[in-house]
Amino acid sequence: MEYCKLQLGCMVLVVYIALCHLRTHRRTGHRADLYDLILGLGMLELVFDALSAWTVNHLDTVPPVLNLAVHLVFLMLIDAVIFGAFLYIWLLMYGLPRRTWQRLALAAPFVINELVLVCAIPTLTYQSGRISNYSDGVSATTCFVMALVYVLFALLLLIRSGRRLEERKRAMFMLYLVAVASVSLFQMLNRDALVSSLGTTILILGMYINLEDPLIEELESAHREMVVGYATLVERRDGSTGAHIKRTSRYVQLMADALVERRCYRDQMTRDVLRSLVMAAPMHDIGKISVPDTILCKPGRLTKEEFEVMKRHTTNGGEIIREIFSSGSNGEFAQMAFDIAMYHHEKWDGSGYPSGLKGQEIPLPARIMAIADVFDAVSENRCYRAAMPLEQCFDIIREGRGTAFEPLLVDVFLDIRPKIEEAHRQEERAALQLARMPSEQETA
Repeated sequence: MEYCKLQLGCMVLVVYIALCHLRTHRRTGHRADLYDLILGLGMLELVFDALSAWTVNHLDTVPPVLNLAVHLVFLMLIDAVIFGAFLYIWLLMYGLPRRTWQRLALAAPFVINELVLVCAIPTLTYQSGRISNYSDGVSATTCFVMALVYVLFALLLLIRSGRRLEERKRAMFMLYLVAVASVSLFQMLNRDALVSSLGTTILILGMYINLEDPLIEELESAHREMVVGYATLVERRDGSTGAHIKRTSRYVQLMADALVERRCYRDQMTRDVLRSLVMAAPMHDIGKISVPDTILCKPGRLTKEEFEVMKRHTTNGGEIIREIFSSGSNGEFAQMAFDIAMYHHEKWDGSGYPSGLKGQEIPLPARIMAIADVFDAVSENRCYRAAMPLEQCFDIIREGRGTAFEPLLVDVFLDIRPKIEEAHRQEERAALQLARMPSEQETA
């Protein structure tokens, strides 16, 4: 026991994390993912870490073949956990490569390293150190070098393309990877220290606290509910029930998903950005809370003076969002919500409001929101006119290509027309069902 106390302590912590994670799975029905695999491999690695620490210090009683087998599995698991963590970060930033050769290239160094470990394990030797006996040879050196290389490669990814992740995730990943790199380097320079279990525990604990902890999902869910609540409160001023929010958010999500599938704006349309975009979309008209009812609910065409008042809902919306999220920690979401509220009435040719931005000057989230907002505005009944036929609505978007809207986004929107139509039908059915539900007074 004296040689594996650290490993056993780390194992207790990781098992506790696994139990918490399993409880979350049962409560939410969450399906197994890459983190579950890393967690499983990590627990196995800690078990074999403890076994190898014991066997290497009992060479006189442990059969040599068993000792080699334990060390082989242990060394292979170390690299498997490190590679899993690297792949976890890669998938968060880039998603799974679409082409087979790209996937093979991503995994090739790991596979080659595992083969080297297997081939070189017979040459493994054991040395006496000040603290403990330890294994030495090509297999041990290759294992720790490859682990350090993957950690450093992950750090380079974060430095080079870190903007693909939220600032909080980026900072935490870099902190944990630096810690793991330090552990790996220390282990390489002090072979008898046997501290590799710390690296595995730091990775698993870091990913759980910052990404997998159910409290994060609960906070994000509460955040979404707050955002939708604000937006619905504003929308109900004109007699709506929040359907415009749901429809436009759905159109935004469909467009964003299509952009990701087509690998358009790869540096901007990341998973974190996509999630924030869908969450921020309902806030686009929050500035209408400052518009008088006589203008907001007017059944006829607005006068020039009234339209000037209506136009101010963009700048007012931006100011409201700045005030709401001024003390929040998620600066990326706050900026996206601001851009959407402030600039979703800007036009590609510069003829929009409030700032007359044109082309790429308009933030991408606002350019996406503009198409979703206009399509829903013309396809649904409003207090000042009836809904237009869907064919005419798509024609309006098509005619705005290069003038009101970005050409690429219009092409994407028209390409996913069947999905847009299906989303429109689903929301219409939901609205009808809601309208048919008896009121509380009627039920009473």
